[in-house]
Amino acid sequence: MQRWRLLLEYDGGPFVGWQRQANGISIQGLLEEAIVRLSGEERTVVGAARTDAGVHALGQVAHVDLEKEMSPERLAAGLNAHLRPYPVVVLEARRVGPDFHARFSAVRKSYLYRILARRAPPALERGRVWHVPPDLDAERMHDAAQALVGRHDFTSFRAAECQAKSPIKTLDLLHVRRVGALVEVRAVARSFLHHQVRTIVGTLVQVGLGKEDVGWPARVLAARDRRLAGPTAPACGLFLERIDYSTEEL
Repeated sequence: MQRWRLLLEYDGGPFVGWQRQANGISIQGLLEEAIVRLSGEERTVVGAARTDAGVHALGQVAHVDLEKEMSPERLAAGLNAHLRPYPVVVLEARRVGPDFHARFSAVRKSYLYRILARRAPPALERGRVWHVPPDLDAERMHDAAQALVGRHDFTSFRAAECQAKSPIKTLDLLHVRRVGALVEVRAVARSFLHHQVRTIVGTLVQVGLGKEDVGWPARVLAARDRRLAGPTAPACGLFLERIDYSTEEL
């Protein structure tokens, strides 16, 4: 039995999310069906992050155990052939040891949220950005975001249905910058609460639009009350950017 690490890219728009569900098409389900067609084996594919419906991935990681012997190139190409025409691609297949776990071995996850701050709506980027008014102040958003960096109780930025045992997380980086009409928010941590990044973005946008002052997100954080935070930003602007592992795990 060989354990494989798969590096994945996908457009989350057509899917109910990463996790297999009865009410629609999931990325996990598509991969497991592709594996059956390629190898004849019914296997569970374990993902590093359970992205929600509409959330995209530039560097999702998954692992799967297979008995069939094949090269990394053949595995990636074969899965991609069976995944067509869905917008899911295996960028790389790599052999790893039996102790590697896509989710629990991860040491760092990076999410990127993209906001299109201009008057005209998106054409080419439709479904991949959150469209907001053009006067969004990225510098104010970045200044406000720094109060959220570090180890905190993020109850105020947690979805009601979040299943994490504790609301305490350590946010290693929260950076906001403007590139032309795009405002990019990058968040890095070992793990995140459900909707944590999207709620942080929705809160920072209120500051960027001048509806709240720069110190407001810090007060929301201290209150530990989700009702006081901003709206949850739409899923379409969120990308799972990359997942890092120690060299020992790989």
